[in-house]
Amino acid sequence: MVDAKNAAIGVTLGALRLSGAAALARPFLAGCGAILMLHRVTRANWSPLGVNSGLTITPDFLDRLLADIRRRGQAIVAMDEIPAIVRAGRGAQVVAITADDAYLDNFTEALPVFEAHGAPFTVYVAPALISGETLPWWEVIEELAMAREEVRLPDGGGTLACRTPDEKRRAATRLMAWLSQEVPENDQQAALRALGGVAGPKRRFMNWDELRALAAHPLATLGAHTVHHANVKRLSEDDVLREMRESAAIVEAETGTRPRHFAYPYGGPAAVGAREAALAAEAGFETAVTTRHGVLVPGHAGHLHALPRISVNGNFQTVAATRTLMSGLTTLLAGRGRRLVTV
Repeated sequence: MVDAKNAAIGVTLGALRLSGAAALARPFLAGCGAILMLHRVTRANWSPLGVNSGLTITPDFLDRLLADIRRRGQAIVAMDEIPAIVRAGRGAQVVAITADDAYLDNFTEALPVFEAHGAPFTVYVAPALISGETLPWWEVIEELAMAREEVRLPDGGGTLACRTPDEKRRAATRLMAWLSQEVPENDQQAALRALGGVAGPKRRFMNWDELRALAAHPLATLGAHTVHHANVKRLSEDDVLREMRESAAIVEAETGTRPRHFAYPYGGPAAVGAREAALAAEAGFETAVTTRHGVLVPGHAGHLHALPRISVNGNFQTVAATRTLMSGLTTLLAGRGRRLVTV
């Protein structure tokens, strides 16, 4: 599905590339480099309505992207190296690669690509997604809308028609907003199950055996992502610290290695602010990443728990588009003139 926002972004990226503006800006605006953000890496079409299409890229695109980064002489570094790089204000623009949620395809389809390029990467793990205690509501809602002719919201919230593809997309979008904004964070999973949401027959995430194998891999690093994939801005301070600390403790207990790095679920302005960044530092993490759009600059040495990332978006699977996003020019545009993107 191509919506107006994605179409506008595509036009802007094309204009910045074709005009030469992105290439001209790169030496001046790209800073120390960028942290790339992935989710799913698979050839499967797992978002039939397109409402989650931005979260997946193909292994073939990942291969082309890594080849381009190598061809341009950029170092691909582990997240462990990022603090020293931003503190040093390193001139060469490096790339760190991260993947949220520990999807199974990161192990089965992405790992061979990383190995082929010798590219280190970090996977952020939410243990309750691994155990099945937490369902990925963004996927389950899409599946509900696909399977039903109507969905009823509780407490007189109305009935959402799901008969045509357009109705299904509108219903999925409404349900996702309802769950993520109107239902209290701690009640979200119960509300999803009350709608009829289920895990489904296919396994979505790695199991602990696969995560242990990944933790032992020389290219891989495991980070923490809360226990329950929680929007920490919607929780009390005690609950936030519990989610952060326990997620690291569970990963350490299962794999033998305690995560040094953290990713805020959802990661935008509605999911992380100054309080959450301070709590991530208090929880003992060396870095924490958001989903805010931006490249790394030396000023991030003072904001290691509010680092921006560049989304490798499934709706813009071209090397040219990603290269433009990494140029620093789109950081300036999105940040209204700010190069230092934090919270």
